[in-house]
Amino acid sequence: MKKNIVLFVLFVLPIVAYLFFASGVNSFISLPTITKNVPEVNTWKTLDNKPVALTNKITILGFIGTDVMKHKGSFFNLYEIIYDKYKDFKDFQVVMVLPDGTQKQVEDLLKLDIKQLGTHKGWKFVFASPNDIVAFYDKLQLVGKLDTTLATPNVFIIDKKRNLRGRKGEDQKGTPEYKEGYNTIFVSELYNKMMDDMKIIIYEYRAALKKNHNATKEL
Repeated sequence: MKKNIVLFVLFVLPIVAYLFFASGVNSFISLPTITKNVPEVNTWKTLDNKPVALTNKITILGFIGTDVMKHKGSFFNLYEIIYDKYKDFKDFQVVMVLPDGTQKQVEDLLKLDIKQLGTHKGWKFVFASPNDIVAFYDKLQLVGKLDTTLATPNVFIIDKKRNLRGRKGEDQKGTPEYKEGYNTIFVSELYNKMMDDMKIIIYEYRAALKKNHNATKEL
């Protein structure tokens, strides 16, 4: 009997604790899908002329608009709270969508600001015409809208199959809950909600890798 208790404490409790803390305040074991089949962005321009793809990547997707420096504080929040934690994972990336013509602003941001934080190798910036950006955003089927500069403070979690993930259903108190994006202006939202939801996404892929006997640091 004592042996069984010891085994339970050593092996079962850590798993239960991990699942509890991985889910945080989110009542979902698997993060619900908000929108399926998010379009690809691999035909859009980039700073280094290398295509950026969403497929087979866990992506944080954002829309910056025409005034890049206006969102500098949001960049720092996202970098320090989310990106810095997952930057070493090969299959993780942050993709920012901007109107064509803002390339110089992005270069200045990378040189003067983000560089001070450290590596930004996992940050990707893609550029398209305003019409293409609006059409792409509309296909995300979101409640929130872009502003007149084609920006939003929200960022979105896209899984490897190009599904937009979030919260949809009821929370632990039985209250209806819907969350399609995470406001980068508010540090508390990134810590308390986005971090919880990212843990669930990461756990999903780690579990899949272990099931296939390929558990490595690559998601």
